[in-house]
Amino acid sequence: MEIRFDGKTALVTGSGRGIGRAIAKRLVECGAKTYALSIFKDELDSLKEEVPEIHTIQVDLRDWKKTREEVEKLEAIDLLVNNAGVYKMNDFLTAPQDELNEMMDVNFNAGFNVSQVVAKKMIEKKIGGSIVFISSIGSTIAMDKMSVYSCTKSAIDMLTKCMALELGPHKIRVNSVNPTVVWTEMALKIKDHINKSPTLSLTPLGKFADKDDIVNTVLFLLSDKSGMIHGESIRIDGGLGVH
Repeated sequence: MEIRFDGKTALVTGSGRGIGRAIAKRLVECGAKTYALSIFKDELDSLKEEVPEIHTIQVDLRDWKKTREEVEKLEAIDLLVNNAGVYKMNDFLTAPQDELNEMMDVNFNAGFNVSQVVAKKMIEKKIGGSIVFISSIGSTIAMDKMSVYSCTKSAIDMLTKCMALELGPHKIRVNSVNPTVVWTEMALKIKDHINKSPTLSLTPLGKFADKDDIVNTVLFLLSDKSGMIHGESIRIDGGLGVH
């Protein structure tokens, strides 16, 4: 099943590294004019060297006003992937306010903000579109030292449904994907903690996800091939959710 996005314009947040970078690169391969947004200039520079056709935007998504200004400069976006995210291990009883605020700002508020700007222009131009959030299996499973992170992802799943309800009449589809562990730079920082958890042993397929597992699902949801999938949070977890 070939997926092409010729003539489409895409925006991927948090695309300097990891899953976001992989999604942005694949969108270019599939013909989309692609904007890669990240806070890290060095990562955007290396991405631009690797994929000269890509367009880069450096902005701190925690800055609500500046983010809106940068996104509003763009033409109408057809395909939006809200991928940016941060994770910090903390116990509920000792989690500091600054970590709570940072994870809410990047994981939830940023996606809300960017989506608001993009969706308004989609409606104004009457082009429809597709929006995909990168959520997590942590949105529905309580895990040790993930109280703040999991709540930000649960919020994303509910935002997906609310946006789907409001934006559907404008032919804008909204979905999220909820991956299990993917060995990205972020996950590798807590590898020891992950390896001590029962997550892998409870996964029927007996393995964690690869980046391509996430990329392929996101591209499918962005494409017209998934034209009747709307307001869904799709688990990519090797069967972990059957328990």
